[in-house]
Amino acid sequence: MTEQSLKRLKPKKRNRLRTWGIVLLVIAVLGSGIYVYRKPLAVMAFDMFLSGHVEKKLQKSYAPLQGEQPKPVVYQTKPFTALLLGVDQRDNEPARSDTMIYSVIRPREGKVLLISIPRDTYTEIVGRNKKDKINHAYAFGGEKMSKDTVEAFLGHQAEYYAAINFKGLRDVVDALGGVELPITKDIVNKDKDHEKFTIRAGQPIYNGKDALNFVRYREDSDFNRTKRHQLFLNAMVKRVLQLDQVSKIPELMDIAGANFKTDILPSNIIDLAKQLLTGDNPPQIYSYTIMGKGTRINNVFYDLADKKDVEYAEKLIESWSNPDTADSDLLLPEKQVIE
Repeated sequence: MTEQSLKRLKPKKRNRLRTWGIVLLVIAVLGSGIYVYRKPLAVMAFDMFLSGHVEKKLQKSYAPLQGEQPKPVVYQTKPFTALLLGVDQRDNEPARSDTMIYSVIRPREGKVLLISIPRDTYTEIVGRNKKDKINHAYAFGGEKMSKDTVEAFLGHQAEYYAAINFKGLRDVVDALGGVELPITKDIVNKDKDHEKFTIRAGQPIYNGKDALNFVRYREDSDFNRTKRHQLFLNAMVKRVLQLDQVSKIPELMDIAGANFKTDILPSNIIDLAKQLLTGDNPPQIYSYTIMGKGTRINNVFYDLADKKDVEYAEKLIESWSNPDTADSDLLLPEKQVIE
């Protein structure tokens, strides 16, 4: 292109060429394989081209609880807590929180504590003045009653909540190109009253359908089921933090819009994600499941939570949520093994 023809270009077209030139430059640098700078460059590209778009889409998922005011996450100076809910709603059935996990996030150290509460745990449902399965709190009063009930059960406040519909989970996994799951033998759901499916062992990558069935499988123990939920979360974190997933963020936000709710401000979610992305190491996730003993009350099956497990979970939360607890002094969960 000659100098005269360049001068004849309209300003808008010149600006467009300049923008695409920057895009191509960033792509070239990101693809150059320079390991040391790959995370900062990914964040730079995100800030330049995706940040505003993502924040706008996250507004669709922002849902503060009734009667509560927006509260920023002061993640730069202290840990924060959140209740994670996996909501499973089948056709013609009320929605229930199939997964209930109390989490403590320590962004500065890049560490996350997950306390899983089995869905059939027998406890007082706050606002109903009765005892029932803890996951029924969601059916009775949504995120608010679930949060109130878990807080009463553990004796600790959950500052935030995040809920994802399991139907959206399948689409998220497929958008990410699948996830790695440690399945060493076939998982077969075959009870006459359950949905039938088989997950073949030893696959390098599992698609959204298999991943959804992995977290839904219910024909062994409730403890094993909650451990599978933790394994799935670990697999998702590992997959999302891979550099090649940055370009898929807009698609993931579209999926999240209809299937994800939280009272964490969109700008805080973006800042937290960038902090984890630029950390020296991937986030470390520590898990603990509150065990229980199965029993029948009025011919209904419940889990009676082990008091020692509940007390130990409370100590873990106290250790992790205290900003004065040094990283080296954190109480780490005892090892628990899937049977």
